[in-house]
Amino acid sequence: MSLGRILVVDDEPQIRRVMRTSLSAGGYEVSDARTGEDALTRLEGERFDLVLLDFNLPGANGLEVCRAIRSGGAGADISIIMLTVRNSEKDKVNALDAGADDYVTKPFSTPELLARIRAALRRTTASAQPQRFSLRNLEIDLGARTVTVRSRTARLTPKEYDLLSYMLSHANRVLTHRELLQAVWGPDYGDQVEYLRVFVNQLRKKVELEPARPCYVLTEPWVGYRLSLAPGAGGADFCS
Repeated sequence: MSLGRILVVDDEPQIRRVMRTSLSAGGYEVSDARTGEDALTRLEGERFDLVLLDFNLPGANGLEVCRAIRSGGAGADISIIMLTVRNSEKDKVNALDAGADDYVTKPFSTPELLARIRAALRRTTASAQPQRFSLRNLEIDLGARTVTVRSRTARLTPKEYDLLSYMLSHANRVLTHRELLQAVWGPDYGDQVEYLRVFVNQLRKKVELEPARPCYVLTEPWVGYRLSLAPGAGGADFCS
């Protein structure tokens, strides 16, 4: 039984062959594409659970392809991991801004890549929690996986949605950096506080009216974050 369908997008034939062999041995069903344009065509006609997307591609680069996937109707539910030789903070933020769930810096080991894939495909569940939340300017439907801000649909990436869902299942409680990282991304992510900060900032841009003055996703200095369902808890007049 396949653990999921993965599309590998890389212009290097040798890398595609190695990835196909390694991922198939890991239990995944693997297809590949040489260019971003080829990948987008495949995604229009086939269903994949995850895309491994090289940063540097001929034609449309990885960032452009990532944005195109996220702008599509089915793209919001596909996990995307970007593969890159770049390791600067700016490049990582650009990848996340484009809609990637994670990034892996080349060269990488097969066990590391498989761990990142498992984390990207992991979905946090909380069966006992309510399925719908309606606040002053924010509506969340966990069953339909939709988030609406002032009647405008916010397009969350899978990991942004997982982060919001986990915080909702522990609403009004302070969640430490380590708890959030390990619950949403897995045990190997417990110390990557900067990584979490980037995702929280991205989430705020999509669910808060003023991300710099959040009403819902609140920072607990030096500890972590808290999702507040109490009106006015963010301190701004428009929160109440």
